[in-house]
Amino acid sequence: MSHVDLILDNARLRDEIEPFLDESVFCVDTNQMTIEMENDYLSSLLAWERAPVLPIGKWFDPELKLLPHQDLDDLELHQQLHQVIGRLFEKNIVLRHTDHLSDRQLYCLIVRDILPSQEKKLILPQQYFYWQCLDAAQDEESWLRFYASDEERFQWAMETGLKLPPVEPLPFPRRIPTGLSGEI
Repeated sequence: MSHVDLILDNARLRDEIEPFLDESVFCVDTNQMTIEMENDYLSSLLAWERAPVLPIGKWFDPELKLLPHQDLDDLELHQQLHQVIGRLFEKNIVLRHTDHLSDRQLYCLIVRDILPSQEKKLILPQQYFYWQCLDAAQDEESWLRFYASDEERFQWAMETGLKLPPVEPLPFPRRIPTGLSGEI
């Protein structure tokens, strides 16, 4: 794109973003950006503003629905789980901290929490929606046992004065897409 085209595109984007402007837009200093970077930024703001809020399951056509976990044997559930993880990744949804959950527990979490969750359907290249499958505040023990770094464990012990649970290996290690280039 030529410099003139970038400037014209910038003017169009600024006009289109005008109705949505609030103080949050001005938190970013666009004077420090190239015009191409500013256009990318404005495009992402517009995409966010225009994105519909839908249950994640309805991001798919047809709607992504899963069989009840009790209708699947362990092998079927394992296969279905990895298919749905791949389907979620197609919509740039990355699951994080899954390795403390059995296949059945993770499948149930997807059915119960993820698919019905009302979220902005915003699918931009190289931008991911990270779903934390462990809430460190609600399940400190699992966080400390399986995911916390040595520094985080030390900090927690210093802040709480409590004894740390032992570090344990992840009981259900999985290779799932991470959203990072070249990583599964």
